[in-house]
Amino acid sequence: MTLGIDLAGRVAVVTGGTRGVGAGIARALLAAGAEVVACARRPPERPVAAADGCAAAFEPVDVRDPDAVAACFERIRARHGRLDILVNNAGGTPYRLLDDSSPRQAARVVELNLVAPLTVSLAARAVMARQATGGSIIMIGSVSGTRPSPGTAAYGAAKAGLENLARTMAVEWAPHIRVNTLVVGMVRTELSHLHYGDGPGLAAVGRTVPLGRLATPDEVGEVCAFLASDRSAYVSGASLAVHGGGERPSFLEAAGPPPTTATTTTATTAPTADLEGGHDR
Repeated sequence: MTLGIDLAGRVAVVTGGTRGVGAGIARALLAAGAEVVACARRPPERPVAAADGCAAAFEPVDVRDPDAVAACFERIRARHGRLDILVNNAGGTPYRLLDDSSPRQAARVVELNLVAPLTVSLAARAVMARQATGGSIIMIGSVSGTRPSPGTAAYGAAKAGLENLARTMAVEWAPHIRVNTLVVGMVRTELSHLHYGDGPGLAAVGRTVPLGRLATPDEVGEVCAFLASDRSAYVSGASLAVHGGGERPSFLEAAGPPPTTATTTTATTAPTADLEGGHDR
């Protein structure tokens, strides 16, 4: 039995698919054999292509405009005849503390990161529901939606809502359409220097991740390809963390190394109080 990922004959849409994480997702789906349409407000500076030269088509759309989204998906259906995969990747936010934010600014962040994926998913479902084979929808979530998100509060709240939305869609649209979420951590893209600084800054940030580095866009894309494929045919309503092990708890650094002891005990003979004390450190 082979476990290769084969998306030949399938049509995929990646929102925000012209750069960064979105381009990595588009490349991975292309490499697996899918026809890919990258949607964004502006065309890429150069075509998004896999190593074998297969390139993604481009469709201009503002995902915050429901009418434009509906028209875009109707063009895709007319041109390609079907839609099998949707990756809701478009999103983002500037860094802004709550005290420096206005309600209008926060609403725009929520609109892009939560309302727009709902709008796009509804448009995709209208196409997928006509197909006997259904489809797969993947939300690109964030660790910001699973922990406090200082400086990006509205973004974190929207990503938390996106994960809940995906679970609800997975129930309402089953068994015809599968819906899952990737909970993504820090990724090294062409814009990483704006968030983490130059090379030494990126390396320092990478050391805070248990795996010792930031992800690459293509690594996120490969997980998307798996979730879109028949290899995960029984996976729906799931949230899959792609974050390199998460974030090392800060209290471990504050506490310092544990004290050494003159004697050692095995787990089967250690007193309960000693074990609990170890966990408390």
